[in-house]
Amino acid sequence: MVEKVGVIGAGQMGAGIGQVCAAIGKTVILCDIKHEFLDNGIATINKNLKRSVSKERISEKEMNQTLENIDTTIELKNLHDCDIIIEAIVENVDIKKKLFSDLGNNCKQDTILASNTSSIPIGILAKASGRPTKVVGMHFMNPVPVMKLVEVIRAKSTNDNTFDTTFKLAEDLNKIPVLVNDFPGFVSNRILLPMLNEAMFCVMEGVAEPEAIDTVMKLGMSHPMGPLTLADFIGLDTCLAIMEVLHRDFDDDKYRPCPLLKEMVAQGKLGKKSGEGFYKY
Repeated sequence: MVEKVGVIGAGQMGAGIGQVCAAIGKTVILCDIKHEFLDNGIATINKNLKRSVSKERISEKEMNQTLENIDTTIELKNLHDCDIIIEAIVENVDIKKKLFSDLGNNCKQDTILASNTSSIPIGILAKASGRPTKVVGMHFMNPVPVMKLVEVIRAKSTNDNTFDTTFKLAEDLNKIPVLVNDFPGFVSNRILLPMLNEAMFCVMEGVAEPEAIDTVMKLGMSHPMGPLTLADFIGLDTCLAIMEVLHRDFDDDKYRPCPLLKEMVAQGKLGKKSGEGFYKY
């Protein structure tokens, strides 16, 4: 049974994961490399909770209890006795492999190591950990407190206890977990990102302006958000990282990242988080 949860990465995804775990009474240790990042993560959680109180979804007492369930640290060693550690750091395979190697060497033997990666095959991280039976994917959707889906990705090495415990945790978080086998991009991003990428090709080739493309997909396909707006919210650097994983790992040019996407990322136009992407914020 999971009682103590480590979350590595206090950004938008990590803060959301920490919040939903703390909200159901789990002890949460939120870890990042700088105190500044942790402060920002706690501020995000506080903002989310206050919004929920204002909308009468939770009480002020529940908000305070959730915050009390969260501790922060910049030291990986302080996660050594967690029942599960969920990684939500930058989408870079080498950095993730190094982290999983460190966790494999320093955590108690029955700690489950989960990754919130958007696209990197879990088997790569499982091998790096040195304890492949205890590694699993736990891919939350953004924003974590709102979105119900969790892809629980089972690598070939993941054992039954690891998978079942992770699946049950997702259910306890009031999410809807779905079993996905270990392929690049899993289901969500293998389908979603090529669509966003194709929308970017439409912009680059002058088929239509971003507003028109988004309108077509919202009104014609009943998408709640247009693909280019969604790409801006995801982060264009994250979109590029996922497309590069798909392109490299499948070795198929249908996943070739749009040159406009690469150009915008190189210019620092990353979407909402940088103030400009396909739209200005």
